[in-house]
Amino acid sequence: MYDVEVGLDPAFTVGTVDPRLYGSFVEHMGRCVYGGIFEPDHPTADEHGFRQDVADLVRELGVTTIRYPGGNFVSGYSWEDGVGPVADRPRRLDLAWRSLEPNTVGTDEFCRWARGVGVDPIMAVNLGTRGVDAAVDLLEYTNFAPGSTSTADRRVANGHKDPHAIKVWCLGNELDGPWQIGHKTADEYGRLAAETARAMRRADPNLELVACGSSNSGMPTFGSWERTVLEHTYDLVDHISLHAYYEPAGDDVDSFLASSEDMRRMITAITATADHVGAVRRSGKRLTVSFDEWNVWYQHRFSGQATLEQNENAPLIEDVYDVTDAVVVGDLLMALLDHSDRVAIACQAQLVNVIAPILTRTGGPAWRQTIFHPFALTARHARGTVLRTAVRTAQLATQRYGDVPATRVSAVQDPETGALTLLATNRSRTQPARLTVPLRAFGQRTSRLLEHLTIADDDPSATNSAEHPDRVVPRPVAGTVIDGDQTLTATLPPSSWHLIRLGH
Repeated sequence: MYDVEVGLDPAFTVGTVDPRLYGSFVEHMGRCVYGGIFEPDHPTADEHGFRQDVADLVRELGVTTIRYPGGNFVSGYSWEDGVGPVADRPRRLDLAWRSLEPNTVGTDEFCRWARGVGVDPIMAVNLGTRGVDAAVDLLEYTNFAPGSTSTADRRVANGHKDPHAIKVWCLGNELDGPWQIGHKTADEYGRLAAETARAMRRADPNLELVACGSSNSGMPTFGSWERTVLEHTYDLVDHISLHAYYEPAGDDVDSFLASSEDMRRMITAITATADHVGAVRRSGKRLTVSFDEWNVWYQHRFSGQATLEQNENAPLIEDVYDVTDAVVVGDLLMALLDHSDRVAIACQAQLVNVIAPILTRTGGPAWRQTIFHPFALTARHARGTVLRTAVRTAQLATQRYGDVPATRVSAVQDPETGALTLLATNRSRTQPARLTVPLRAFGQRTSRLLEHLTIADDDPSATNSAEHPDRVVPRPVAGTVIDGDQTLTATLPPSSWHLIRLGH
């Protein structure tokens, strides 16, 4: 066993958690939409064809916002195909995933569903094969009042009188990637994004706009892409996006458990790049990050888009997650929280079936994957002010990231009640950790242990399934105490993620 000592004081803060940190992502890909959120023949389907068992799990997950409709899909998508009478909508071949898109679900259907499950939609526009006109038309269609323009009246004629009131808009998707339909250089994309942003702001100056950043930290243009794009768009956008997916490389599980070190470095590097562009422009503006795709994804199991045969909503990258994956997801959430001063939006990709916390069976049940639980617990309890943590811990040697902290600890305080939520990850696969947290600076506000839950298992490869949906669930931890000196002590088993709540 090794010791972990944490220094905390409510006076030393990082930032306030933006609720949009707990976002998700729905793309027209595989069974995310058709067979995921939407299945008209399912026993739980509502009058619009959306599965209510899935909707209930989405609410339980605690998602606050959902990015739509892609993803790679959006770079070849004509939004007009997905509005109006369903019988009149065209079938199209989606070039990103080689799927025949029936356009049964489009902008109006998705927005109605999203509001129904209590989330705000984030809309991505096609800057791969389209541009300024299509983006502004979509903005008018979704957000303008009846009678204001003919495009807004088209929405009304389609049965949606009230505007969808979408505030956050993504200016394309992953256009740094050669796999993207309409792939562009940084200058090409930066100029198009700037012109689109300028036109959209003339239509509605109150929007929040997201410029495309790097698709991952391994891109050869990482950093330089953001610099060039922001030289075009800095004064016109509010956020720069980042995407990252993680998986173990061979048997290097130690590096996989430390995946959040890469996420942390990405955020630091790109905010520094943005600040550099702002300094050169003598700007007082401070951009934030929209980490609008992140998750564990076993990409080595996916042969790539070029190998896909033409299909119709065939299952695609439906990864089944185990305990180790859930520990990594919890640790990634902590990295986002620890940068709450610069990360305003984050979207776990994706919501249902496609590398998702929720899996479904056609005509059958929906269930929670292991990664559902750290997200739901964090979204429910880690609200308020993120505190700075000074953590003394052993170091863990990894092949990919060098020596890293064996334990990570994050802390979030409710400013109204003073209640404190601690999140902790023990990355060591062999050694438990003895956690010690002095709480005297918090007075009586944290005098009582409310709950200590963990995601851990003697079998780190354990998974959930339709037959055994609760094989892996959060479990109470015994032996955690707050002594008379107001010091918390707890034991963190190997390869485990923890949520500890303190109040009075």
